Amino acid sequence: MRVPLVYGAMPERTDAPSEIAAGPVTGSARITHLDMLRGVAVLGILLMNAVSYGLPSAAYFNLSAAGTETWLDWTIGIFGEIFVDQKFMGIFSILFGAGIVLFADRAAAKGVRANWLSLWRNLLLLGIGVLHTLLWDGDVLVIYAIAAPILILARNAPARALLIGGAALILIIPFAAIAAQASVDPDGRQLGDLWLSDGNASEGIGVYVFFDFFVRAVGMMLIGVALFRMGVLSGEKPPEFYRRMALFGLGVGLPLAALGVGIAAIYDFDPEIALLAAIPNTVGTIPAALGFIALIILWNMRPERRVHRALQATGRMALTNYLTQTIIGVIVLRTLLGDADLTRTAILGFVLAVWALQLLWSPAWLSRFRFGPFEWAWRVATYRRIQPLRR
Repeated sequence: MRVPLVYGAMPERTDAPSEIAAGPVTGSARITHLDMLRGVAVLGILLMNAVSYGLPSAAYFNLSAAGTETWLDWTIGIFGEIFVDQKFMGIFSILFGAGIVLFADRAAAKGVRANWLSLWRNLLLLGIGVLHTLLWDGDVLVIYAIAAPILILARNAPARALLIGGAALILIIPFAAIAAQASVDPDGRQLGDLWLSDGNASEGIGVYVFFDFFVRAVGMMLIGVALFRMGVLSGEKPPEFYRRMALFGLGVGLPLAALGVGIAAIYDFDPEIALLAAIPNTVGTIPAALGFIALIILWNMRPERRVHRALQATGRMALTNYLTQTIIGVIVLRTLLGDADLTRTAILGFVLAVWALQLLWSPAWLSRFRFGPFEWAWRVATYRRIQPLRR
């Protein structure tokens, strides 16, 4: 699914509970590993989201449906399926879980009613998601906002229970996929534009798709809460821990994703295996996402360079960058180039251009302002008072 953001800059520490949101976290109070993870993830997710901006819906799920005319198109598509699809949604979901904990813990430490403030904040996120859906049907903010109360209630559970519960939820999905596949006729008509060039998916398949995305997101969020509590996401473990985590995660997750692509290709993307072929990738999402997280944290531990600062700034403006990706994608790929016969290669060119733009504007904006524009508006609505924007 097309994906989005996690929480941006958190409030700096103050003496008065009512002033918890007075400004962004600064200096040592920021967890730069989270910023870096957000930055890499928000750029990475565009690789898959852009497909749905410029190609028919089926092309997002089915490599053979549209946009794959040359060997380069196929290479780009297969790379996306193995290294990107579901992985960056998994990272975003993990970070969303961490963001719930970080926000609520800081609010509670100041004597604020953390649960109610978090619920209000995510109700606003739901509104943002609904508005975003009017522009593009791939929004996931609505799913995140709906899932937020589960995270708020579970955030103080033992880390081990959260890890087991999150993994168990995700491992339910393959059984749902098998059941849903059994309802699909050989011609695949029930899959509609999720797999074929035209037609509408049946109600049953639509329910399965929502179930898939929602349960997978919640599962990864619970894992994210656990990893934050354990100090994994904040870079508190030694480098050797992250090396082992990367080796195991990528060594297990990426071969599983490749297996799924291989199954689909062997059966020539037949509708009869459409949902079954996605199972290995779904199972491999947990280890692959953890492996990527470990690599990103290891890289962020290295001496800071300009590219580190640019990616961290991109992550601090994750909501703004996610929403502007959609705005730019709809304007360029759907409107200006709507009549063009786009390929995956052309869409990759668009992605690279947007990456360059966001890596340039994020640090430039934050050198003058405290928040990204959408982050600022969300914060103002959350605390129901104007927040200082200029530095």
